[in-house]
Order: sequence, then structure tokens, then C-alpha cells
Amino acid sequence: MLGKFVKCALVGACLATFGLQTANADTNFPRKQLNIVVPYAPGGASDTVARIYGKEMEKVLGKPVTVTNRTGASGAVGLESVKNSRPDGYTIAYMPVESTMISALGLSTISSNDFTFICRVMTIPAAITVKADAPWNTLEEFLADAKKNPGKIMVGNSGAGSIWHVASAALGQAAGVQFNYVPFDGAAPAVAALLGGNIQAVAVSPSEVKANVDAGQFKVLAVLGDKRSNVVPDVKTSKELGLDVTAMGWGGFAVPKGTPEDVVKVLVEASAKAVQTDAVKNLLKERGFEYAYLNGADTDAFAKDQLAKYNVLIPQLLNK
Repeated sequence: MLGKFVKCALVGACLATFGLQTANADTNFPRKQLNIVVPYAPGGASDTVARIYGKEMEKVLGKPVTVTNRTGASGAVGLESVKNSRPDGYTIAYMPVESTMISALGLSTISSNDFTFICRVMTIPAAITVKADAPWNTLEEFLADAKKNPGKIMVGNSGAGSIWHVASAALGQAAGVQFNYVPFDGAAPAVAALLGGNIQAVAVSPSEVKANVDAGQFKVLAVLGDKRSNVVPDVKTSKELGLDVTAMGWGGFAVPKGTPEDVVKVLVEASAKAVQTDAVKNLLKERGFEYAYLNGADTDAFAKDQLAKYNVLIPQLLNK
């Protein structure tokens, strides 16, 4: 009997020690290098934001933060790799707007619901842009003409199913008009087509048309962001113009669902410090992105709204 008591006491002591070590391990997070997975190629908006974020997170956390680019299937490959990684906080995903669109596009079963967000960093609103000599000087005139001539106005975008394609579709749906959506292999050729008079409008980011606006070749009728763009600050949002529609690219960071709450808390608090540095804010401004920090919980709620929106809008778009 005494032997059993001693054995139980020893086991209990071991379990208590193990529990203490586990608690200490969680409390001391992070204890090693962290890795951010960007689901797109180096050099783009996602990669740029991830690298400056990682650099600032290193300073806050006191541990190295690396960036790995895993491309494919409109971001699904990289996001799948993070979803399937160990949920310990050491593997972080750069989460683009496409994370709320991939499942509706039929590219993967993965969605933003498979992750716990730690922050949103920036947004990039769609800019509804036409040539300077176009007959429309306001969004109201543009939409009135589209209503009179359904399917006649050709609106270019950066690719079928892209956020800018969805942006023009969202505008059309909100205004009750039908555009002729013209996909290109990226925003640059869409802008070139508008400049050449091959289409009548584009829905791309403000920074992608800024040079043409400054040169007097284009005019932006509206931006579809939740606030005005710092790239074209004099242009009103669609909401200011009486149309309840927003469509924008955005980027944030998340960890796999199931990551311990105390680890998530550390990352959320570190992100708040990293994202609000001048280094991050200045880079975003230089690149034409909108600084749009949200904490983890608010980003989770925002992403759920986006997912619900695109799960309805994209199937409607693809069926047309």
C-alpha cells in the first residue's frame, strides 16, 4: 500500500512538474524563430507588407522572423501549408482578401475561418477610373449611362475572379447595373487598354492609375474603400456618393485555428506595437496602401463578414 502511495506521489509530482514546464513554455513564447508564409511571389504588395511587419515583430519579440514565399492556386497553396502546420504560433500566414474568396472561387476548401487572426495591417480600395475625356465626370453619370445601356460599358480588371473583378461586380450589383467585365493578366495591361481606348473604365487600385491621373490622362470617379485613399485624397468614396458598397484588397496576419489563446495573445499584443510603428506606416504610404490596423478580434469579425459577402457575390458573378 505504501509502495502504491509513493508511486502515485511520484507520478503526481512528475505530472505537476510537466504542467509547470508547459505553463512556463507558453508564458515564455516565443522561444525560437518565427516564420511568416506569404502565399504569393516576392516583390508584390503581400510580400512587401509581410517583410516590414516581420522586421518590426523581430524588434518587439526579440526573436528572428523569417519570410517564406509559397505560391500557387491564387494563394491556396501557401495558406494550406500554414493551416496544416503545428498550431503553436511559430508559423504565421499573411492573409490577403483572397483568403475570404478562395472557397467561393472553387480553388480550395480552405477559408479564413480556418485561422485565428492576429491583426489587419492595410487596405487597398478599388478605384473606378475612366479616361480624362470620357463623357462622365461623376460616378452618378457613369452609372446612369450603364443603366441605360446594360452590358455596353466595358470595365477592365486584373483577372477573372480577382478582387478588382469582384469590385466592379459589387459596384454593378449595388447600383443595379450590368457592366461588360473584361479580364486582363494583371492591372497594368488593363490600365494600358483603358489608355488605348479599348475599354471604357477600369477597377484597379489608386496607385495603379495615379501616374495617368497626374499626367491628365485619367480621372477617378470614386474609390470603393471604407475611407478616402491617401493616393487620390480628393476623390470621394462610393458611400459618400450615396452608394453603400465597399470593395478593397486588404492584408493581415493569422495563425492556424487551435493555436493556444495565450500564444495568440502574445502575437496580438506584439502586432499592435509592430504595425503602429512609423516604419510600417511610412512604407504603406509610399506604396499607396492605406494604413488600416485592426486587432485580432476585430479582424476575425471583419474577415467573417467578408467571407459571407463573397460566398454570395462570387457565385452570382461566376454564373453570369
